[in-house]
Amino acid sequence: MQAGDRAEREFHVSEQTLEDFAAACGDRNPLHFDEEFAASTRFGGRIAHGMLTAGFISAVIGNDLPGAGTVYLGQDLQFCAPVRVGDHVRCEVTVAEVDARGRATLETRAWVGETLVVDGTARVLLP
Repeated sequence: MQAGDRAEREFHVSEQTLEDFAAACGDRNPLHFDEEFAASTRFGGRIAHGMLTAGFISAVIGNDLPGAGTVYLGQDLQFCAPVRVGDHVRCEVTVAEVDARGRATLETRAWVGETLVVDGTARVLLP
């Protein structure tokens, strides 16, 4: 693995995706589940959990690049735009740096169409 290597996956956000995520973590904020409540917010409707999109990024890291056995050391995230039910989220992980101690810095981004929804950097221990 070296700087510039990259992996990408696409995820679909469905009603079931939100329900499954909420069941796993316990976050049932009405912003994600109550259309009437969410319509009254700055988002004008329901949005997906930000950490759901972060979880999609984690799936790329754990399954594709660097892959099985990778250990997260840290993740910085900027949530740039909302993700909604029905969206297709494209996640991309790019190796920025690999050090001699077996650690890597990864650029982590997610888009809906041409809109950047998450931008960040992960630090991982390589498998």
